[in-house]
Amino acid sequence: MKTIGVIPARYSSTRLPGKMLAEIHGKPLIQWVWENIIKSKKLDDIIIACDDEKVLNSIKKFGGRSVMTDPSLLSGTDRVAAVVKDMDVDVVVNIQGDEPMMPSNVIDKLVDVFTDKNDVVMATAVKVLKDKNEIQNPNVVKAVLDNSKNAIYFSRSPMPYLRDQNDLPLARYYKHLGVYAYKKDFLIKYTKMEQTMLEKVEKLEQLRVVENGYKIKVIQTDFDSIGVDTLEDLERVRELLAG
Repeated sequence: MKTIGVIPARYSSTRLPGKMLAEIHGKPLIQWVWENIIKSKKLDDIIIACDDEKVLNSIKKFGGRSVMTDPSLLSGTDRVAAVVKDMDVDVVVNIQGDEPMMPSNVIDKLVDVFTDKNDVVMATAVKVLKDKNEIQNPNVVKAVLDNSKNAIYFSRSPMPYLRDQNDLPLARYYKHLGVYAYKKDFLIKYTKMEQTMLEKVEKLEQLRVVENGYKIKVIQTDFDSIGVDTLEDLERVRELLAG
């Protein structure tokens, strides 16, 4: 089974323009992501999918492999699909370019799902969520799972809803981590599907898969994802990576 990791690295960002090149202790953000992911034992290759010459030149300086993609592509998933569409590969892992602390063992656990379960077409990751503020925060995406660890739904709202607050000890909340793995053929099919209603209203593209009746296998990890979307996020990551 040939497996490739692709890191979408879009230069433009509404809240933090040029964040891929934001400096963190002498290295650009995208380099931190790359250096974590190359520790993976399950990826045969890793490519950074960029859309700007400045990012491309930065990647060349630290020795990463990159491919220039069309700046007009709407999402990171579309960028990943554009990179692999003509490649001979079985499994594709979509790794966020703005999460510099994503450990390689989470990537490897996702790849293992496809080794063990031939019927899996897509997989992602979650962690148990206990902080009440994060449960209520719409920027923290929550996942609801069935007993077979397939995703039932993803939402920015607290899910499950507690009709009786005394049931809090019974409820389990999961934070969705923005890393995905796909069978290559399914990835190409997925990017050609029309956007769905729930995807549009929640602004969560993975709901397109659920709404079309496909299963997303979910692994659980203790790792907590930290994405860099704002200056505040960037400062927080700088503090955490100071050591």
